[in-house]
Amino acid sequence: MCSFFDSVYESLLYLTGWPLAVVLLLGGIYFTLRTRGIQTQLAEALRVVLEKPAIPGSVSSFGALMVSTASRVGSGNIIGVSAAICVGGPGAVFWMWFCAVIGGASAFVESTLAQIYKKRKADGGCYGGPAYYMEAVLHSRWLAVIFSLALIFTYGVGYNMLASYNMQSAFEGFSFYTPRSCWYIGAVTAILFVICAMGGGRWIIRATGLLVPVMGVFYILLALTAMVINYAALPGMFQEIFRSAFDFKAIAGGFAGSVIMLGMKRGLYSNEAGIGSAPNAAASAEVSHPVKQGLVQMLSVFIDTLVICSATAFMCLCSAAEVTHKAAGAPYVQKSMAVTFGSWGPVFLVIALCLFSFTTLLGNFYYVENCFYYLFRKVPGKGVLCTVRLIGAVLITVGAGIQMDLAWGIADISQCVLAFINIPVCILIGGRAYRAWEDYREQRKQGIDPVFSAARTGLKEKTDFWN
Repeated sequence: MCSFFDSVYESLLYLTGWPLAVVLLLGGIYFTLRTRGIQTQLAEALRVVLEKPAIPGSVSSFGALMVSTASRVGSGNIIGVSAAICVGGPGAVFWMWFCAVIGGASAFVESTLAQIYKKRKADGGCYGGPAYYMEAVLHSRWLAVIFSLALIFTYGVGYNMLASYNMQSAFEGFSFYTPRSCWYIGAVTAILFVICAMGGGRWIIRATGLLVPVMGVFYILLALTAMVINYAALPGMFQEIFRSAFDFKAIAGGFAGSVIMLGMKRGLYSNEAGIGSAPNAAASAEVSHPVKQGLVQMLSVFIDTLVICSATAFMCLCSAAEVTHKAAGAPYVQKSMAVTFGSWGPVFLVIALCLFSFTTLLGNFYYVENCFYYLFRKVPGKGVLCTVRLIGAVLITVGAGIQMDLAWGIADISQCVLAFINIPVCILIGGRAYRAWEDYREQRKQGIDPVFSAARTGLKEKTDFWN
């Protein structure tokens, strides 16, 4: 029986190699071409993210950005980058950048579609996600249910177990850590998670809106300080990143474990572009035009990878700390920070990683609950939500004690399933997002604040907000 499950597990891991790379690359390139390089609209995205919601007290573009960024910005920005560098080499950083740049177009399309087909709550708020645009446009309830179940597994099980493991792994370098410490750390994290999660979706938005910007700014400042201290190593660092990224002889020798695949897989785990998670947060924002939230979610991808992942990579690579397979994960980052900042460097890393991972747990569960809304066709009762949150707490505790390879494997497989469903769907129905973008551009050229109308863009499906 064990050999059977091992065989199934290995077969699923195979899908996270070149099949995933093909889907991500072709999807991202296709969306980039169809939107005529939406990634160049960074200035517009920055302008939009500062807009206040039309209805006081509702979720703003910035609030939705913080929820999606809370899920994106997490242990993957630290542990994932370290693992990619230690196993694949410094060139993995370049392929993470590449994945983010083309992924920005994927994030724009999926989030714009989520805004178009979002649903109205009884209190006037809104919610939605890929399940809703799959059913509205493709008239495929069964596909939407499969996607929702896959997303619940990915974020409630795969990603949350991995975030819990990564958090506790940061404590391994301290003398007080014992083989049982992982369970204690996991249990404490689970208790804190339940306390915050019981506050509901709006509480999660407020909590992440406070924590994400603060921890992100402090972490980036620390990385910049490390680069200033080790400025002499910067030219060689960039040279090694690009040299390793295009070492095609090494890549051809084993593509599945190559610098390209590790960079792309860890980049996808970090920025989540195209897998259908961020649209759940995007649909909760009150905006006058769906494109606004598409631009904001594209910005979130760039913040995650081009800024925060790069901060980790530069801080580690410029320190000249030894890169080994054994150090993959928290040990390499701790060693790098100890080289640059001394004994307090690893302590700061533990604090940063705890904050990053914890907000990831909260942001992930926002997505899980949104999928339950779809499956139940309404907001589930308090008993159901409490049960789901308690199960989530148990998984967080279990995740802290599993093996590193298993934790990454479950996360890779689950995110792969989401990408295989969501990206082809967005290719099929993406015309609605492209027409919305053209409508937005026309109104901006006229000097007015864009307001969306389903009729003006030829949208045939009934919507809760735009008819």
